[in-house]
Amino acid sequence: MRRIVIPLVLALGMPASAQADEVVVFAASSLKTALDQIGADFGKATGHRVTISYAGSNKLATQIIAGAPADIFISAAENWMDEVAKAGLVVPETRSDLLGNALVLVAHGAGAPQVEIGRDLDLNGLLADGKLSMAMVDSVPAGQYGKAALESFGLWEGVAPSVAQAENVRDALKLVALGEAPLGIVYASDAVAEPGVSVVGTFPSDSHPAIAYPVALLTGAADQADRDFLKALSEPAADAIFAAQGFKVMK
Repeated sequence: MRRIVIPLVLALGMPASAQADEVVVFAASSLKTALDQIGADFGKATGHRVTISYAGSNKLATQIIAGAPADIFISAAENWMDEVAKAGLVVPETRSDLLGNALVLVAHGAGAPQVEIGRDLDLNGLLADGKLSMAMVDSVPAGQYGKAALESFGLWEGVAPSVAQAENVRDALKLVALGEAPLGIVYASDAVAEPGVSVVGTFPSDSHPAIAYPVALLTGAADQADRDFLKALSEPAADAIFAAQGFKVMK
């Protein structure tokens, strides 16, 4: 009797030519909630695995330039994508601005009173000897935007001694959510993702450089799955997830 061998992939209902690949994404910390969902949905639909490393854009860019294996980079600022491009590691025609965001002042807990953000804002009075939580102001985009906004209103010098700097914006958010800092400056999308804080004010968009999230395929990307995931980031399903998390979808 002739024995018939059925390949495992066919037994599982997958095409014999199907091959699962890994897509490695380096992404700004503020993207975590939305990007985790998009990556999971892509994995379920395609069988590919999406591995995402989150950190401050400065740290990720430095790691990529130093040779860390990554297929896609999503930065929270143009300057760090520029640094990776200068190193010859970005596929130029794949670079685009994926998202925008807003900068907000958050307070611990729910129902905190609203404030008007401007030159007359008494930040030190609101802090009451507590700390203002921010991402690192000299290197992490959220911290750089926040410092620029405070400087535009002449508030930075007065509050600088009270600033607690975190390694990335999600860590800055966590300090406020845990009550270790009464106030923090984060992205609007971070506030959406964390029920332990409330937004008490939004910084005017002209008080800081425009917030943009450039995305690009990196030169080490070798699989079609990498390009497919890059494309998926701009499709309607991803747009809806990003928008629900407080991002501004850029087209």
